[in-house]
Amino acid sequence: MKIKISKNGPYLVSGSVPLSEKIIEPKERTYELKDGRNFESSETYALCRCGNSKNMPFCDGSHISCYFDGTETASKADFVDRANLYEGPGVDLLDDGRCAFARFCHRNDGNVWELTRNSDNPNIQKEAIIASSECPSGRLVSVDKNGNMIEPVLEPSIDVLQDPERNVSCGLFVKGNIPIESSDGSIYEIRNRVMLCRCGKSRNKPFCDATHVSVNFKDKSD
Repeated sequence: MKIKISKNGPYLVSGSVPLSEKIIEPKERTYELKDGRNFESSETYALCRCGNSKNMPFCDGSHISCYFDGTETASKADFVDRANLYEGPGVDLLDDGRCAFARFCHRNDGNVWELTRNSDNPNIQKEAIIASSECPSGRLVSVDKNGNMIEPVLEPSIDVLQDPERNVSCGLFVKGNIPIESSDGSIYEIRNRVMLCRCGKSRNKPFCDATHVSVNFKDKSD
């Protein structure tokens, strides 16, 4: 399985990566992903990166007519080298700032930073780990006191996210350590969770930076 970023073009997905739609929905004071549409699986497919396809989430060649500039600007440094460390009494937190505004870092007892600060309480510590583990962008990772990063077990797949609460379409939630190859042929650090931009407006391409919210991005699938 692999995702190849084409220069000023789509994400080229190979290896029969499962593709589905997920809906971000509020649940009390937190959020959950609910099932949306399932897409027919195939060995290879191309996903829109410019935000203008009329056949979302798939590419229809609109990147050519809209003169899409897909220049990759994201750092290729490893997560641990980019992230800030927030220490807590029971668990620590790494945060690299790559926010996709999915809001899973908010739980009933506070946000992930507050929970980490109060993680001497075993129940709060558990909530802190859940809050970081459910972040689809991979921005947040809890670290135990032995220095081990705590990651959920995720099967390789891609979720096309929708956010009806904000009335926008979100990025592509890439799970399960799928390699992402840059248009220059290099491989980004392989990670369990990342969010790729599909509105075409991120200032941190290829990764989502939540610009889909400010530009009111809606895909053309409806």
